[in-house]
Amino acid sequence: MAKQTVIYHNPRCSKSRQTLQLLEERGMQPEVVEYLKTPPDRAELKRILKLLGRSPRELMRTQEAEYKTSGADNPDLDDNALIDIMLEHPKLIERPIVVTGTGAAIGRPPESVLEIL
Repeated sequence: MAKQTVIYHNPRCSKSRQTLQLLEERGMQPEVVEYLKTPPDRAELKRILKLLGRSPRELMRTQEAEYKTSGADNPDLDDNALIDIMLEHPKLIERPIVVTGTGAAIGRPPESVLEIL
């Protein structure tokens, strides 16, 4: 059985809404996780990072105020410390993230998720 498609979604984000719409237009009914309300746990975040082939810092929204106020801008922080910050401040996690049975992609632009469908 194919693994359910999941979108880590922020309904206030236009790219996130566009990515969800793109999935729905292709007949998909992804599990929608509003990650600001229900952030991924440590294991899931590490799995997503591995699927994306990115480091924690590469998945962070560096323009958010929380990036500096949380200390995430400290270049000496290791991956575990950055993951801790992302779990405490999920707003710092780039969005949207789509995870399928074949991989993960960030919907920026929304069409970038097509390669994993």
